[in-house]
Parts: sequence; C-alpha cells; structure tokens
Amino acid sequence: MLRTIFLLSLLFALSNASVQDFCVANLKRAETPAGYPCIRPIHVKATDFVFSGLGTPGNTTNIINAAVTPAFAAQFPGLNGLGLSTARLDLAPKGVIPMHTHPGASEVLFVLTGSITAGFVSSANAVYVQTLKPGQVMVFPQGLLHFQINAGKSSASAVVTFNSANPGLQILDFALFANSLPAELVVGTTFLDATTVKKLKGVLGGTG
Repeated sequence: MLRTIFLLSLLFALSNASVQDFCVANLKRAETPAGYPCIRPIHVKATDFVFSGLGTPGNTTNIINAAVTPAFAAQFPGLNGLGLSTARLDLAPKGVIPMHTHPGASEVLFVLTGSITAGFVSSANAVYVQTLKPGQVMVFPQGLLHFQINAGKSSASAVVTFNSANPGLQILDFALFANSLPAELVVGTTFLDATTVKKLKGVLGGTG
C-alpha cells in the first residue's frame, strides 16, 4: 500500500513538473553560444512565433546577383533554443550562391520557382550535382562545401532550412580574398598566380 501511494505521489509530481516549452529570444541582450536569453513568458506574444520576411524577394543587385533573407533567432525570436532556422534564397539570372560551408548544420534546399543547379563536394572530393525544379529538395551534409546557381533565364527562388539555430557560414571566395591574408600566402596555398590573387582581392575588398 505504501509503495502504491509513493508511486502515485511520484507520478503526480512528475506530471506537474515545470517544462520550458520555448525560449523566445530577448534581443536586447547579447547572444551567447547557447543562444539568446529568454524573455519572460508573461511577455511572449503569438507574433513572436511568426515571421513574414520570407514572402518578400531579396535584393539581387549585387556582385553575385543573389540574395539571402535569413530567418534566424535575431530575425525570428520564436526560433531561439529550438535547434533550427530557415532562410530564403533569391537568384537573378546568372545568380550564384558561391561555394560555402555551414560548420554547425546540415541544410535542406526546397526550390520554389525557377531552376537551380546545386551541389556539394564530399570530404573524399566526390562531387554531387543536380539541377532542381520547383518542388524538388536537396540536402547538403554538415560542414561540406556546396553551392547554388540559377540554371535558367528567369529568376529563381528557394527556401533553405538548417538543423541548428546557428548554422554558421564561411564563403570560400571571401575566406580567401576578402581579408588581410598576404597575397603571397594565398598564392602559395592555392597555386594561383599573383596577378589573379591581387585582382580577386581588389574585387572582393581584401588587402595584403
């Protein structure tokens, strides 16, 4: 009898245990590796769990003829702490999302409009490339170099999702040429000639 009472008491206690369902980002506080601090639940609104920015095409008037509209915790506070995020890609004709990697997440690409050629390179240097039509999906494993290019003559768009609130981003071209790494070191580590390296540094705003 005592054992039964104990088990019932334990079950009752567990059923009433405090569970933190969400952690809406307090954007007035600094972000940490674990995300933003939570705002108090009493201040949470339904609109914190809604983001409308992906419905508007991004500005593709730039060097890559493409735009990325993020919906991370900084733009979409309700995502904070949930281990996921999303973004919109817009590619004008000849638009490209250059070779890049997300150190902290795998990515799923869902094509909305147009035609997009996408691919990634494995750690064994195997190449996987596919031209995608609206409704098709492609996955890019975490940490691997990948890209997206507009494969048609009209604009293309897609939505990407990540299994991390902070997937991270490193664009290969910018990592090589948009910084202060001395040109001779870039030449020595890429097998490119000095003229090409200096030209690319000039285009992308690098020095050295």
